[in-house]
Amino acid sequence: MKRTAPSRLPKLGATHSQPLRRHTLFWRLFANYFLLILIPVIAASVLAHVLVVRIIEEDAERFNNVMMSRFSEQTDAELQSLKTNMIHNLSTSRLRSVLLTPMASSADSERLPELLHSLREQLQQLESVDLVQKAYYYFVHEDLIVDAETYTNKSYYFTSRNTMDLSWRNKLEAELTGKKMMDFIDSPATITALMSYPFNTTTPDVYLLVDVKPDKLKEQIYMPESWVTATAIVDDKGGLISQTGLTEQDQLTLQQRIRTDGIASQFTISDKTGLSFMQSGFDDSWHYISMIDLGTLMKPVYLTRIISWLFVIFFLLVGGLVSYYLSRRLYRPIREIKDGLKSHHLSVEALRNEGDEFDVIKRYSQLIMTENKELFQMVNGMLPIVQEQFFSKILLGQYRDALSIEYYAREIEFAYSNKAARTVLCISFHYDPHVYDSASESTKTFLLTELKDKIHKLAPGLIWLCQTKPDLLACVVQHDQNEDNPEHMADMIRLVLLEYSTYYKATIGIGKTVHAMEELHLSYEHAAAVLKYRGLHSTVEICRSQPSRELQQWDSFLSVQEVNRILNQYKTREYDKLLQSVLDLLEEGKRRDAAASQMKYLFADVLNTWIRAVESEHNELNVPYYSGLFERMNRCMTWDELKHCFEDIHGFLFRKAETSSRRQQFLEIVNYIHEHYDQELSIEYFAGMTNMSIGHFSRTFKEEVGEKYVEYIAKCRLTKAKHFLLETDMKIDEIAEKVGYWGRNSLIRAFRRYEGITPAKYRSIHQ
Repeated sequence: MKRTAPSRLPKLGATHSQPLRRHTLFWRLFANYFLLILIPVIAASVLAHVLVVRIIEEDAERFNNVMMSRFSEQTDAELQSLKTNMIHNLSTSRLRSVLLTPMASSADSERLPELLHSLREQLQQLESVDLVQKAYYYFVHEDLIVDAETYTNKSYYFTSRNTMDLSWRNKLEAELTGKKMMDFIDSPATITALMSYPFNTTTPDVYLLVDVKPDKLKEQIYMPESWVTATAIVDDKGGLISQTGLTEQDQLTLQQRIRTDGIASQFTISDKTGLSFMQSGFDDSWHYISMIDLGTLMKPVYLTRIISWLFVIFFLLVGGLVSYYLSRRLYRPIREIKDGLKSHHLSVEALRNEGDEFDVIKRYSQLIMTENKELFQMVNGMLPIVQEQFFSKILLGQYRDALSIEYYAREIEFAYSNKAARTVLCISFHYDPHVYDSASESTKTFLLTELKDKIHKLAPGLIWLCQTKPDLLACVVQHDQNEDNPEHMADMIRLVLLEYSTYYKATIGIGKTVHAMEELHLSYEHAAAVLKYRGLHSTVEICRSQPSRELQQWDSFLSVQEVNRILNQYKTREYDKLLQSVLDLLEEGKRRDAAASQMKYLFADVLNTWIRAVESEHNELNVPYYSGLFERMNRCMTWDELKHCFEDIHGFLFRKAETSSRRQQFLEIVNYIHEHYDQELSIEYFAGMTNMSIGHFSRTFKEEVGEKYVEYIAKCRLTKAKHFLLETDMKIDEIAEKVGYWGRNSLIRAFRRYEGITPAKYRSIHQ
């Protein structure tokens, strides 16, 4: 199939769009390369970078811990050695002799210089230790200080020998109380270690003070690694005991961080600086700190990152070159195909968003395949409909020539055998919403489709179905001449129809058997004719070709005497006798097994006589209502339906005055409205019930109920709708159908009129 495109559309071979199309092909190839190769490369680079960072961090942390352990052990050993020397000095000195020698005694004062000289010698030995800068004894109860060079009073010593300002001296003397076992005082110039003597007393007589060399202590804690920028010793309160490499700003930041967060195992001061802590084995309140330069530490990481980027860029360039080369190679055959399609005119759909030539070719091919597939599906989908229509025309007698039937059958691919016995079964359906479940037209269509499918499965290939009327289904059965197949098939179809007895009552009429396609209309006419012999039984009934129920000689109309008797019973208000006479006719018809057509003719005459009797007094002929009564009677297909129908009609037409006052009538109408609010409640229906005109009924309803008829029904339905809105999660469409509206728009208009808001707004406010 060829299609002609409008002349304003560009041809497939337009040269001005070639670069764009070639570039599009290049980008598609490059996109595939990016997804298949470049993304895994990027992922591998990122993973390698993460692993390298993790390895470097773990190795640096482990090496840092080893180095810190080493210099902390060395420093602890030096301090422990100093402590041992101080204890040994105090233990072996002649301090006790000096303390026992009175200073004022002239006899003992001759021994004092000798004792003091021995103390000075011991102090000289102590100062020979590398870590010791100066050592001296401080006598608590005497105005005496002894160092390695001299002994003198305290005032002279602190002003001339060991110069210190008054505040530091006061602080020092304040610390010289109580028992001291290697305590430290941090002075502006050095660190001083204290030890009291005697050892085991809280009121010692002498303190040994040793000034530690700051440079020597810094050497002990120094770490030569390039990424370690500073080391220090701090106490648990943040006090700096010794440090090397710390700037003044680093000291302030470190002390502030320790006071705020305490001593953490590891944290960073800034984005480029990290800290590592280790507790001292010499003093539990001391901690060794190493400050790490993260920039130096992470240099291998930066190098790895650069290598990864170069790796990705290399693959990016390789992918671009390969994609460019392949796009040029692939474009050549596509251009040849495109040039071959220059003579063809593509549709607007094929040229939309052209893209490259490959896309146009692909879209054009898909368009052709789609059109062919849609055309094939459309033809296949229409064939059953066309065949059913063709078959309906055969049954209705429009095609009675064998040659024309054969010709048309060949055109629509309808295969049949020329010589075969066929019988038509007519299936009549009866839908009565007052008796059977109410079903929409869509539901009826689905039910009929499902029924057809089940009937086809009874004898595949031997049954043809077509719907000649809305309530009549023709079933053509092909069978052998000598078999009683139509009767058996009718019984099987009856069992299928019984499954749908809640939706309709059905009757099967069996036509006569014919042997040619052009004679099928005779079998159909015969099957439709025997349907008039159907009765009023509630089950699915089969009317045979030879009917078992003959139309009896029974007058289907009332005689003049019977009509006069009904009129007289009405005038004398003998309403019960009117109903009883109808029930007697029903019993007589049931006893005779009368046909449905006979009984309906008879009861139509009865109903007409009742209406004449009622209208003789009211003179307000309600044609729509009475017409509805006849329609309801004609829809009755069983004895029970006819009985209930005339009981209802009798109750509507002949209400006793003493039991059916006007107020009672309208009370029943109101109750009926509340029970059947979801159904169609026409004013004509209730006006006919009360034998009033529409205007008279409307005025009387407002007088008795207090509201107009239309407003009362609307408010009743809205009350039910509010209940569904608040108590269920049903949609607006479902609620509208549930309370008797045609659709959601009708419900919304009523809600806005009486409530001022929409149903959805009402639900959201009250929930």
